[in-house]
Amino acid sequence: QVQLVESGGGAVQAGGSLRLSCAASGRTFGAYAMGWFRRAPGKEREFVAGIRWSGGRTDYKDSVKGRFTISRDNAKTTVSLQMNSLKPEDTAVYYCAAGNPPVLVAGYNYWGQGTQVTVSS
Repeated sequence: QVQLVESGGGAVQAGGSLRLSCAASGRTFGAYAMGWFRRAPGKEREFVAGIRWSGGRTDYKDSVKGRFTISRDNAKTTVSLQMNSLKPEDTAVYYCAAGNPPVLVAGYNYWGQGTQVTVSS
């Protein structure tokens, strides 16, 4: 069992940066892949970024490649999402996820409560 708590959301102007963090509790954190998803108003939840337990494999939604970076610290049981060059279309509630999906884009078992990111133009 893994519990996830996100932090770091907020409001920023277009072109700005935010860093989201997800604190995980549970003895087997290091065994899980971790992901970030988001849900914009009126839209379905979508994959943003994912990272394997070793950190050696990452995957990103095409529209955030080159702007967002996912990283993890297994010793601190945290996963982060550095978001640069933010755009208004990045506005959403961002969710942290954990699991052992066959592919990083879907199939996670555990979810956080979410943190709001608002980007103004």
